[in-house]
Amino acid sequence: MSEPTKWRKRPVEIEAMVFNGTEQRLHDISRWMTNGSDAFDTFENYDGGDVETINIETLEGVMQASRGDYIIKGVRGEFYPCKPDIFEATYEAVAG
Repeated sequence: MSEPTKWRKRPVEIEAMVFNGTEQRLHDISRWMTNGSDAFDTFENYDGGDVETINIETLEGVMQASRGDYIIKGVRGEFYPCKPDIFEATYEAVAG
């Protein structure tokens, strides 16, 4: 039986924003995800005002982001949510 080998994640810079549920942050995230068009159809279940969750279309299908989750732009330009504890264990701020 062969043993697993160890691997280290390559260093890569990503962009991310915290989803806090406010309408203003939804506008900010929407503009970011759509290169400035502020199209709320970016979020599958958004119908105006402050919200607890949004659905985001990802490469793996629709994923739900809750207040406090990070929205990450991946290395191929894809977007997906990430829980704060996972984000903070995986990423650190880049100076500059």
